[in-house]
Amino acid sequence: MPTLNLTNEQVVELVKQLPTEQQVEVFKFLLLQQWRQWESLSLYGADRARLVAQEHDCNWDTMTEKEREAFIDEVVHED
Repeated sequence: MPTLNLTNEQVVELVKQLPTEQQVEVFKFLLLQQWRQWESLSLYGADRARLVAQEHDCNWDTMTEKEREAFIDEVVHED
């Protein structure tokens, strides 16, 4: 089978020309290719959030979403 060399822009333009169903298939394929890395990063982030919360005498797992957002805002803007 011959190899076709395309730029990233050409590939994107080709995908844009696909019917929606096929675009979804391409998206699923790309997502699954990166899933392990994303899962690993997500787990790492959650572990770090729990640790930082614990260092501030908070329990990440019992905080509401609003409390988590406020906590993150507070930590990010610490001096």
